[in-house]
Amino acid sequence: MSREPLRPRGAYRAFVSTPTRWHDNDVYGHVNNVVYYAFFDTAVNAWLIEAGLLDIENGDPIGVVVETGCRYAASVHFPQKLEVGLTVARLGSSSVTYHLGLFVEGEDQPAAEGHFTHVYVGRESRRPVPLPENWREVLSQLV
Repeated sequence: MSREPLRPRGAYRAFVSTPTRWHDNDVYGHVNNVVYYAFFDTAVNAWLIEAGLLDIENGDPIGVVVETGCRYAASVHFPQKLEVGLTVARLGSSSVTYHLGLFVEGEDQPAAEGHFTHVYVGRESRRPVPLPENWREVLSQLV
């Protein structure tokens, strides 16, 4: 069975830098697979905050992760510096699916590639709500 190649750096519209940390390494000397999901989650939310969309204390709506996945291509380890590439693969009425690439700083090929779907819900109701128009405008920059 052949595997589709991972998307190169040029496939992503924005990048968020993230360091590796000493405790990210596992006993095999590389960043443990579960940490990649934390890198993805941090990158998406950092981008949303910087874009002026997400207010983590008082904002409404909020994103709830309903699906995520990752394919691994190469090991990363402390003390490497990483960059997470983001693009919006699907902009729904109340959901956003991001494609994410995890790159060692300056590299063109990703060490891993993931996807991440947020459903946006009311802070109090926790029920899906349509994305505000200003969110759609800003998120469309990543499409």
